[in-house]
Amino acid sequence: MVEVKFYDDADDELLKFAVIIAQTNGKWVFCKHRERDTYEIPGGHRENGEDILTTAKRELREETGAVDFTIKPICVYSVKGKTRINESNDDETFGMLFIADIFSFEELHSEIENILITDNLVDSWTYPLIQPKLLEEARNRGYIPAQYITKS
Repeated sequence: MVEVKFYDDADDELLKFAVIIAQTNGKWVFCKHRERDTYEIPGGHRENGEDILTTAKRELREETGAVDFTIKPICVYSVKGKTRINESNDDETFGMLFIADIFSFEELHSEIENILITDNLVDSWTYPLIQPKLLEEARNRGYIPAQYITKS
């Protein structure tokens, strides 16, 4: 079981990762890692010396090829429990959820095989017990209109 919680704020040193709900021209932007058959919201782990906004910008560039974009924080979230098959964490880990609007892209040079730009949410999530909850929380907080949280 996975427990996802949301917070308005948290101590910066607790934030281990950034996840970015990304759109371009009103369409969703999802990533496909070359070692998986599923899609995910762009994001990743914070590197030493980075603030969490720098992490979010770096991950968005690395995972989508975004070069011109706006980005802003939505909220802090935490995850505890099994996130994927054979991947479990009994500790509560914290991240920052962001939203971005991408205006231009460049070629990808990362572990991401490709990006998917689509009108609809994907069916095959890498983290199916987490990522839909992040989108729902963004909608609940007024960052995404309700009509945009629909499956294909």
